[in-house]
Amino acid sequence: MKIALVDSGIGLLAAAAAIRRARPDADLVVSCDPDGMPWGPRTPEDITAHALACARAAAEHRPEALVVACNTATVHALARLRTEFEPGLPVIGTVPAIKPAAAAGGVVAIWATSRTTGSAYQQGLITEFGGAAEVHEVACPGLAEAVERADEAAIAAAVASAAARTPATTTDVVLGCTHYELIDDRIAAALTAPARLHGSADAIAAQTLRRLGPDPRPGNGTLTVLHSGRPSTLQPEALTYPQGTLLTAPARV
Repeated sequence: MKIALVDSGIGLLAAAAAIRRARPDADLVVSCDPDGMPWGPRTPEDITAHALACARAAAEHRPEALVVACNTATVHALARLRTEFEPGLPVIGTVPAIKPAAAAGGVVAIWATSRTTGSAYQQGLITEFGGAAEVHEVACPGLAEAVERADEAAIAAAVASAAARTPATTTDVVLGCTHYELIDDRIAAALTAPARLHGSADAIAAQTLRRLGPDPRPGNGTLTVLHSGRPSTLQPEALTYPQGTLLTAPARV
């Protein structure tokens, strides 16, 4: 079993680690784009072009599923990726966990990038899945970039700013960018009151394994890293997060 994941940067570590925990034998191909990141400020057409380039590089390694582990790329490029690769290669996107966060009808804060916050895409998800919950959108400018650089001071400042703009009555927080799941402990600690955090990584892993069918062939637990299409290794910043160290630990198959 071989699974490829695509993102602009190390936000894909959360989903990759969730897949590794569920199936330690899975061979993983992580394809990110340090030459072209961040993707958020780019036009939809440009985001699609970069996502396609990363996906095509990963597809050369003959994976059995392709995960778009990025909210921005899912919004702008998922349809184009599915047109190119499916049905031969299943393509799984990322959706913010608004539905489970809103299920109890509490006060929900959606932490997301500045571009995603207020977007028609996120507004549509709130309308569809928000139910009776009181939903607040909280922009987190610079947080994804700080996580990518493993810049502790910038992470702390961005988290503190977002926490200060999160209602004190919040019961559930949606981590609307895959990068944020790498620092969920710091986000939880910064909130005024305890709240449940909802990421997408575990759901992505479960959906990916469902798409592979009930009895996928076993793998060897290998890790292949591509940086803008070039063979590489995980960048040092990735190894500052538990998800990165999990992926580089000796495989237990």
